[in-house]
Amino acid sequence: MRVLLTAFVIASAALPAAAQKFGAAENLGPAIPTPQFLVDRMLEAGRVKPGDMVYDLGSGDGRVVIAAAQKFGARAVGVELMPDLVRKARERIQSLGLADRVSIVEGSALRVDLSPADVVTMWFLTNSNDRLRPNLEKHLKIGARVVSNEFPIRGWKPTEMIQVKVGKVEHTIFVYEIGHTK
Repeated sequence: MRVLLTAFVIASAALPAAAQKFGAAENLGPAIPTPQFLVDRMLEAGRVKPGDMVYDLGSGDGRVVIAAAQKFGARAVGVELMPDLVRKARERIQSLGLADRVSIVEGSALRVDLSPADVVTMWFLTNSNDRLRPNLEKHLKIGARVVSNEFPIRGWKPTEMIQVKVGKVEHTIFVYEIGHTK
């Protein structure tokens, strides 16, 4: 956990210039890919099932939305700020033949309409989660699940906290359900 947190904080200090077209305030963190075993565990923790709509905030290379479609039968939307990552994710989605179920939106997680979401996944620092909370509360319907890798959403009570240990490194996945966050 310390290694990942240190990498996350260091990468935050060097935010890519491409994301700046939205303004520095829109960038919630660095582009650090979520390890695949955590992607799968996060989607399991969110109880993703066929037909669900999954939104991944800060979707990077698209690995969460791709896994949601391929392994869980869900439809999925990634929201990514950096144009180069958007392009790469779209190319991969197209090459895998998933364009009918998966899309990537170039934009800010702070402004995206999340009302279609059954599940939202994210990996941001707690301060960024604080900034996302109003958008989550505004758009998500009762019963929607929010799955945050490593960092909690302050003021919300998780319905579940899952510890995932890989070697000597422990990861925490926070699961929230709208309507049960207080």
